[in-house]
Amino acid sequence: MIEGSVFLAVLGGILLLLFLILRVKLPAFLALLLASLSIGVFSGLSPAVLVETLEKGMGSTLGFVAIVVGLGALLGGLLEHSGGATALATALLRVFGEKKAAWALACTGFILAIPIFFDVAFILLVPLVYSLQRKTGRSLLQYALPLLASLAVTHAFIPPTPGPVAVADILSAPMGWVIAFGVVVGLPTAMVSGPVFGQWIAHRLHIEAPATTAFSPTETATAPLKEIVWIIALPLVLIVLKTVLTATALLSQLPTFVGYTLQLLGHPFGALLAANLLAWQWLGVRKKIEVKILNDIAVRSMAPAGLIILLTGAGGTFKQMLITTRAGQMLAETLMAQGIPLLLFAFLAAALIRLLQGSATVAMITAAGLTAPLITPDFSDPQRALFVLAIAAGASILSHVNDTGFWLVSKYLGMDEKQTFRSWSISTLLIALVGFSGVCVLWLLV
Repeated sequence: MIEGSVFLAVLGGILLLLFLILRVKLPAFLALLLASLSIGVFSGLSPAVLVETLEKGMGSTLGFVAIVVGLGALLGGLLEHSGGATALATALLRVFGEKKAAWALACTGFILAIPIFFDVAFILLVPLVYSLQRKTGRSLLQYALPLLASLAVTHAFIPPTPGPVAVADILSAPMGWVIAFGVVVGLPTAMVSGPVFGQWIAHRLHIEAPATTAFSPTETATAPLKEIVWIIALPLVLIVLKTVLTATALLSQLPTFVGYTLQLLGHPFGALLAANLLAWQWLGVRKKIEVKILNDIAVRSMAPAGLIILLTGAGGTFKQMLITTRAGQMLAETLMAQGIPLLLFAFLAAALIRLLQGSATVAMITAAGLTAPLITPDFSDPQRALFVLAIAAGASILSHVNDTGFWLVSKYLGMDEKQTFRSWSISTLLIALVGFSGVCVLWLLV
């Protein structure tokens, strides 16, 4: 059983984290560091051990995450500037047709959220949503929710987006398994919470597109569709290919040069670097875009990545503090005694933190820190990947007034709080429940 003093220290640290974020409105980076520090202090760690734990937690986490998030942000910036989002959406609408436009938007969001941040992708495509509503006269929600739900699912479930990258690193889950399972779980989750629910709520809540907006119009697409698809698919294919070849022991049977190349390019570093170089050449140099403009794109795209990197590092210190104090090990023994399944614990921890403080990223990182010490070496790589997705599902639950995404959706779709609760909040609740159900099914199969 968990010792009383350590239990109180961990509980106090979590409560302090929530108080600092919710009441004091302190930045999550500082709040996570202070919460980590308080756990160590009240657990009786010496100042030297405290400092060493903070350094180890920050350094071990950022060694991987900083490179992946940075490369992902740069790739997203290049794709955004090229007009690739519009090209992809237009092509899918052409394939699906206007009657199935909701499904086309869902597919677009599912793909675009891999390299582009949720809010950026939504803002880029919302003029298309407005246009469809005005053309058909149907509720705006029939087109907006499929796009929003698929963006949210991919952003939480599929690397190289920051949340699952950070959680996978904290839980030592292979990225290939996370991507593969993320797609398997994410696709049906996005379809149920997007087009299916969107059509249902659209018959009960009619929303018109705003008559006039001050939002920037979507850029005119300049990049050929094939190039956009290749750039987005390249890192995913390389990472999954390496994972499959390794799991089936085929990688070691390949010629030395081929195996070496696949191991290098199949790592998230190599895969994202290759995609960035391809994008830089195809979307920049070959289009004769000035170097100064390309550098400006890189600087702008890195701005949001910096905050996410620091936040992830702070989450790593929280995890490391639980390991150093042995709180994680004692919590595991307590959970076993109470009979609470660890997969359910991971989901509920992320869900509770998300509901209390609003940020899905903070919820994912904090829940990963709580869960990591409980995952023993007995868990396989596929099982570790499912822990990542359980946390992602929990952290997606019920967006409401303390979530910036809630207000983004409300503002852009011209809805009041009650309408946003009835539509967007319920959609995110479905993401959590359907996503976790899918994780549970896969858990029985691995």
